[in-house]
Amino acid sequence: MTDYLTRFSCLLDVGTPANAAQAFDIYTALMAENDRENPPAEPFLLSLTPEHGAARLWLRDPGSADPQLMITFVARCAEAFALRGRWGFQWAGIASNPVIGGFSGGAHVLDLATGRTIDWMSSGRWLAEHLAERGAR
Repeated sequence: MTDYLTRFSCLLDVGTPANAAQAFDIYTALMAENDRENPPAEPFLLSLTPEHGAARLWLRDPGSADPQLMITFVARCAEAFALRGRWGFQWAGIASNPVIGGFSGGAHVLDLATGRTIDWMSSGRWLAEHLAERGAR
């Protein structure tokens, strides 16, 4: 049996240690909402680590997680703390066994002021589009 995992690891600067503490309340509320979904999305992990500073949250998968849940968290933090600028992350889709089409990746960029996606890309989509262009010649 092949398992499919989504992997990511990134930082979110929430500006102050007080905001970082409040971000854990936002995370707890989001995870409670997620637990009521049927089925719930795979949760991500959240922590503070000394090497990243007291206002930079470390968001990552515990082996696999749903990136959309993390994007929702970031958008809620951006609204709560009036964050500005852009934030983004990369992800990898990994199959536990080598299967055709079992590996992918991508990137996602948010406008923190609006919480809206600026752009995103999927390596699987990119590859399919470029192979289709090749075949059309």
